[in-house]
Amino acid sequence: MTHRRFKDKSDPAQQEWKTLQPAWGWARFDIYRKVPKDLTQPTYTGAIISICCCLFILFLFLSELTGFITTEVVNELYVDDPDKDSGGKIDVSLNISLPNLHCELVGLDIQDEMGRHEVGHIDNSMKIPLNNGAGCRFEGQFSINKVPGNFHVSTHSATAQPQNPDMTHVIHKLSFGDTLQVQNVHGAFNALGGADRLTSNPLASHDYILKIVPTVYEDKSGKQQYSYQYTVANKEYVAYSHTGRIIPAIWFRYDLSPITVKYTERRQPLYRFITTICAIIGGTFTVAGILDSCIFTASEAWKKIQLGKMH
Repeated sequence: MTHRRFKDKSDPAQQEWKTLQPAWGWARFDIYRKVPKDLTQPTYTGAIISICCCLFILFLFLSELTGFITTEVVNELYVDDPDKDSGGKIDVSLNISLPNLHCELVGLDIQDEMGRHEVGHIDNSMKIPLNNGAGCRFEGQFSINKVPGNFHVSTHSATAQPQNPDMTHVIHKLSFGDTLQVQNVHGAFNALGGADRLTSNPLASHDYILKIVPTVYEDKSGKQQYSYQYTVANKEYVAYSHTGRIIPAIWFRYDLSPITVKYTERRQPLYRFITTICAIIGGTFTVAGILDSCIFTASEAWKKIQLGKMH
């Protein structure tokens, strides 16, 4: 009589083999094959290279982390009017001292190519006496049209014109548009601030020729501020006509540049930061591995040469 023998399904060895079979099937896709520890050989050179490698990676990681956290300000140039909602106006802030001219004689006149001609502008302005009333400090906020023109500090609006008005002065502030409270942008937003003409000819006129450049600052939230930078050239002269000497004044002649400067706050994207860190780690370990392999190979070759000499 023939007897068949069946494998016991409850055998632990059989169950372990069945459990490992799927694992071994997937294991062939492992591109990171493991080397048993007894097949590796640690060296002092390798330890030194490994420590230096880790310190180098840490240094680069901290540098990249600082750059990732820090907000970057980039700038660009384009041709356009950035502030189309301003109604074609530019806000101006002027603060100037004339230490030798009485306040009742000081006035602000505005004119431009659109036909505006305003003498003795007084809205949003203030005159502060200086030197016991002998001088005057003029502070004013006003608007100008976005066309070439000028505004000037003079005695034209005075009831009676002085014989020899002294136009020596100090400009504390001349700015256009919004005041940017940012540290990352260093521009000529108040290029005439601190201009001192106290030692000039008292009877001379002063011409400041301004080239105004529209400037936009956009923060990370997308909020925009509109300001204006400007370059300046100046000249000092005593003017005469066929009737005699012309009453001096302080002229600010301006024109607008078609070029707009835009500053934008940006932060490095997360994916770029991760990509950079992976490149740092992978590249450093690869180079360190090549260096260690070269040193180890050279060391083994040197040992073989020494053993050959001994034999």
